[in-house]
Amino acid sequence: MAKQANFYEVKDRNFKTLEQYVPIVARVHGKHHPEFYEVLELFEIINKKVKEAGEEKPDLNQEFEQLRIITDNYTVPGDVCETYEAVYNMLAEADMAYHA
Repeated sequence: MAKQANFYEVKDRNFKTLEQYVPIVARVHGKHHPEFYEVLELFEIINKKVKEAGEEKPDLNQEFEQLRIITDNYTVPGDVCETYEAVYNMLAEADMAYHA
């Protein structure tokens, strides 16, 4: 069985992409999926806390809990693009790795 990636491996692999994708998805899909504006805000908070924490593990429990609520546990809506889906998948992976 493959070892699950730790949070910092996931961060290193996905956060640069998320920094690019999340604002674009909010701009493209926010009108029809206003909850994504909250996803954008929470990702910005998470990203800031991670950067400020350096090598320490930041407290992201509240942000990930809110993301799970807002996204219905990262359920991808049926009328969105692959980039939207990729964002939810990367956020779900970060959430799972954070809580591992």
